[in-house]
Amino acid sequence: MENSIDSGASKITVIIKDAGKSLVQVIDNGTGMPEEDAALCFLRHSTSKVETYEDLESIMTLGFRGEALASIASVAQVELRTRTMNDELATFIKIEGSEEVERSKVAADIGTSVSVRNLFFNTPGRRNFLKSNQTEFRHIYDTFVKLSVANPDKEFELINNDDKIFDLKSSSAKERIISIFGKDFSDALIDVDHKNEKVRVFGFISKPNFTKKTRQDQFLYLNNRYFTNKNLNFAVYSGYDDLIEKGDYPSFFLFIEIDPKKVDVNVHPSKMEVKFEDESLAFGTIRKSVKESLGKADLVFNVGFSNTLSLGGDSESFTFTQPSRESRDTPATRHERHWQDVSPKGRIGS
Repeated sequence: MENSIDSGASKITVIIKDAGKSLVQVIDNGTGMPEEDAALCFLRHSTSKVETYEDLESIMTLGFRGEALASIASVAQVELRTRTMNDELATFIKIEGSEEVERSKVAADIGTSVSVRNLFFNTPGRRNFLKSNQTEFRHIYDTFVKLSVANPDKEFELINNDDKIFDLKSSSAKERIISIFGKDFSDALIDVDHKNEKVRVFGFISKPNFTKKTRQDQFLYLNNRYFTNKNLNFAVYSGYDDLIEKGDYPSFFLFIEIDPKKVDVNVHPSKMEVKFEDESLAFGTIRKSVKESLGKADLVFNVGFSNTLSLGGDSESFTFTQPSRESRDTPATRHERHWQDVSPKGRIGS
């Protein structure tokens, strides 16, 4: 999916069977690859996205490692179909256990389709370590959602055992969130958009009366790449101060834009962690952006010793008004959404 996004695709379809054990297929209408690149993409340490050393210091693409297809092809049966706008026919390559067994020209639309069948067919011992279908499907589902949230301008489909779980059309960022997480979010989100000379933070946070008992539906993105960071999560919580009770967690969908030279996105194998040149700057900007957005929405609190609170970094301050406990702590104002079991004809979530 990341490579499909990097290719400029406007529509991406993910098809899975048996929780991905029998089939994972990703189809896009992106730029496709010429035959030479199609063959090279299965080799280790190969990528067409990093051409010079300087590129490593300003990575903005998602699937830049060039390792995924090589690793997958070593333990599965992989079929690749890809066609550029300059080609009349698509390149078809079939690989089993790292061995190319077929290469030919076939009819296909512009774009790329990668099918991965029979995962660990040649290493059955590893297949035994896969989790239950429900757990493996949840991993796929979560990945699909993270990328769909970050790219509302693109269409996404998720098909599980012939059941269409998602059919997401191009939309605004808020509409995309509502289409994935439910209509309850339509009145629960507060816009966030704050920037300084070095960092911009934008997206949405939930209202203080829209909390959960788990850290579910909390999304952080750096230059449109999903990542995790407990310190920056805490920056969001601290922006609410005592608007939410201890043990309650807000939902948020926040995007951080920063000079890619100021961060290292290549410090973790799964690219879930990021190293900042100055993490305190990101922390302060996120905290301030949350406070600022709550202030604009008149969802703010009384500090007790003062009616203003300096947010640091500049001279801005806000006046806070304490909402009553009853208005923010009643069962009717709390939203709890529980994941449901996955069935072949069922959708995860509510």
